[in-house]
Amino acid sequence: MRGGASWKASGATTCTSSRIRNSAISCGPVARPCSPRCRGSNQARNACVPPNCYSPINFIPNRSPEPGRGRIDMSETTGKSGLRKDRLDHLISVMEDDIARGKYHGGVVCIGRHGEIGLHAAVGHGYRDRRTPLTTEHVFSLFSLTKALTNVLVLRAIERGELAFNTRISAVIPEFSGGLRETLTVYHLMTHQTGIPPLFMLKPGMYIDRLDEIIAAICEVVQVTDTPGVKVDYSPMVAHALLGEMASRVDPGRRRYRQLIEDEIFKPLRMQDSAIGVRRDLKARKIVPDFLSVMPMVHPGHGNLGTHGAFEEEDAEMPWVGGISTAHDIYRFAEMLRRGGELDGARVIGPVILDQATRNRTGDKPNELYKTLALSRGWPPCPAYIGLGFSLRGEAICQHQFGTLTSPRTFGNHGAGSTLFWVDPALDMSFICLTAGVMDEGDNIMRFQRLSDIAASAAV
Repeated sequence: MRGGASWKASGATTCTSSRIRNSAISCGPVARPCSPRCRGSNQARNACVPPNCYSPINFIPNRSPEPGRGRIDMSETTGKSGLRKDRLDHLISVMEDDIARGKYHGGVVCIGRHGEIGLHAAVGHGYRDRRTPLTTEHVFSLFSLTKALTNVLVLRAIERGELAFNTRISAVIPEFSGGLRETLTVYHLMTHQTGIPPLFMLKPGMYIDRLDEIIAAICEVVQVTDTPGVKVDYSPMVAHALLGEMASRVDPGRRRYRQLIEDEIFKPLRMQDSAIGVRRDLKARKIVPDFLSVMPMVHPGHGNLGTHGAFEEEDAEMPWVGGISTAHDIYRFAEMLRRGGELDGARVIGPVILDQATRNRTGDKPNELYKTLALSRGWPPCPAYIGLGFSLRGEAICQHQFGTLTSPRTFGNHGAGSTLFWVDPALDMSFICLTAGVMDEGDNIMRFQRLSDIAASAAV
């Protein structure tokens, strides 16, 4: 471990070190961060342990200075989670090494099993100047991991009979009609089998942070060019923009998309550090994305905050990329899914529809967009393995962000070059990693495959 203090966990606690700037104390099925006043000495930390919680972190001095790594016996498991501490230590070391090599700036990882957090740690910095050490309280742009929130919103609407998987888009958004668009259904949108090319921009120079303007542009310019249901071609924008708008239009209260997410997901799950758009009280903790490679799209917003300014707009409403959150909040979301749609007494969706949503609906078809990436890297194309909104690990052994050691029913979502969550029902495990410094997508796949495999190997 580099500099400062190395770490060990006592009982069922989270592990921490000098570059792990903030800690979490496990209290039942989730963890909550220590308050700022408790982030100093061991005595101060010990004093802030809430009642009925497990032991606080114990610190020991680092055994070797930079560039050596102090090592301690990590062969035990972290409480009832059954996660090997040596594997969790190794995962942090791998992240440290990649950050030191400049592959990305930093990240926050949160891993839990059997409802207990085994690791919640911040590593590295928020920006390339290394002046902003990351903490577990930092807020990240979720990018396409936002689609998971939209998926759950649509699944709720289907449970309530407000939508169905075979509802035609034109039945809810009549402006989106004519030609093959008339045949397009919710099922096609959720499985990325729309027959629509993978559009990154609708009109040159168009602002993308207002959903009503995006929907108007989609209805004006987007056409279905292939028969829906034939090919899998990941939709970066259009599919989930339409899904978010449909959820709003069928809502009895006609709430806006961002309000629906707040009312139906964030509030019940107590995801207090999450928002659609950059909520004012979260701006000070928000990491502004730094794109480390050439991106196939730009993200301008009405505030003219830069090429990718839409990710910093307070009023942004983008159901495909517009969420912000902490790793711990996404852990709560993942835990809800791991538990069959309920967490801490709050039922978000039911286990029946969740089971349907996490089954492979695309067979062995490749994802055409990612097939292009795979071939450019010399990789064999991987089957798309998409359920009803969620990505799946599937049976094949190929390049995959969920790794090669997770079970085939593992499901989750990811965001461009930087964010990932998955839930493995067989391992009873949740994994979240939000990072700073948006990587090339091929490099990102290999980075997360490695971290996912290390995490899965920690389960005993």
